[in-house]
Amino acid sequence: MNERDFKDELFKEFARIGKCLSSPKRLEILDILTQGPKSVERISTMTSMSVANVSQHLQILHHAKLVDYKKHGNFVYYELADSAVFHFLDSLYGLSEKQLVEVQRIKDEFLGQLSDIEEVSMEELLNRMEEGKVTLIDVRPKDEYEAAHIPGAISIPIEELADQLATLPADAKVVAYCRGPYCLMSVKAIEFLKSKGFDAARFDKRVQDWDILKQSIRRNEKFH
Repeated sequence: MNERDFKDELFKEFARIGKCLSSPKRLEILDILTQGPKSVERISTMTSMSVANVSQHLQILHHAKLVDYKKHGNFVYYELADSAVFHFLDSLYGLSEKQLVEVQRIKDEFLGQLSDIEEVSMEELLNRMEEGKVTLIDVRPKDEYEAAHIPGAISIPIEELADQLATLPADAKVVAYCRGPYCLMSVKAIEFLKSKGFDAARFDKRVQDWDILKQSIRRNEKFH
């Protein structure tokens, strides 16, 4: 193999990932799988696609080595093939927000309607949790909470929030989080809590961000 053949073969393989990610729906499926394994049927419901279409997309993702699967009885559960896939998605989102003005426009256009929703910083949330002055709730489905969650968070899936209001202290701030800045479950939770008289705010980071951000804050505190 000469140098030209080497380059052609190498970049052909790199392009497999690019071709695989050319579908918005496949990107959404990968984003969903950052929260833990999901059945084909569950992904179908979450993406509003047919089971057949979801299966086709998953086969393409599997062929590109981005997802893996396991069988449990009559169901097939898919998951990210490696943590590197999560970090790749994270880089893709960051690059897209930096380089594509449309991404920021779409976010501003939608989130601009939610100007009365308070956002809590990582540092503020961490301090309040250590002081016992906040109740942190995870409004994702139970299986995602069980797969991974922020330490100290209480699991109250969004569809159970109305029934569990009595379990929340009325005299403490309630902070809700879900799957990150592009997830709206926490927004809906805050709107509902505020309508019921709660002092509520949103934390727009993901579970995967918690340890990284916490370590960064603690390092900064050491030097100040």
